[in-house]
Amino acid sequence: MEQRSYLLKEVPTEERPRERMQRHGPAALSHAELLAILLRTGSRAESAVHLAQRILNENGGLRWLAGRSWDELIHIRGIGPAKAIELQAAVELGRRVARSRLPEMPRISRPQDAADLLMEELRHLREEHFVVLFLNTKNQVVGRETLSIGSLNASVVHPREVFRAAIRRSSASILCAHNHPSGDPTPSPEDLQLTRRLSEAGELIGIELLDHLVIGDNRYVSLKELGSL
Repeated sequence: MEQRSYLLKEVPTEERPRERMQRHGPAALSHAELLAILLRTGSRAESAVHLAQRILNENGGLRWLAGRSWDELIHIRGIGPAKAIELQAAVELGRRVARSRLPEMPRISRPQDAADLLMEELRHLREEHFVVLFLNTKNQVVGRETLSIGSLNASVVHPREVFRAAIRRSSASILCAHNHPSGDPTPSPEDLQLTRRLSEAGELIGIELLDHLVIGDNRYVSLKELGSL
């Protein structure tokens, strides 16, 4: 007796490729399920998953499919002109990802390096922005986040939020910076107090606060160079 090919609408929702990918991630899906997501629809006789599996079986798997031209793809039963274009686009994106390289991550070896990275962005802002640079063990910047906008004080920028963000990024250390809209980078008592709190919290957690920069109009002050760290 010939085995019946179930249509996608007859498959329980939680077992459909899109739903499985959303719950478990793309690595949990088979080649056929991933291909079915690209194909989107099957036919009256077979679901998108069965269509995808048949295409892979009849055409030598993913490697053969990835090397086919548009003319060759449209001659495969179940793949029309639109599906052929979408498959080629997906294959080309995969190739470009494989060839691409991560951009060079800036390295912070002195306060000037961080100031150069942030000065133009922060110097003209009309409100205080508190920015954290997250660094790896080589002092390369692996991420950044603006954690506060507005008047800077110890209650607005809490060490808990700063180091929670650092832990999320597996940071080895952090460098903090904020701007003074007046253009004068002279640290305020609140700046000094916050720096002490961040430094103490970093020592407890094991994520070093490398520096805290106060950025003015084309000028900056390093609290580490001032001896406040």
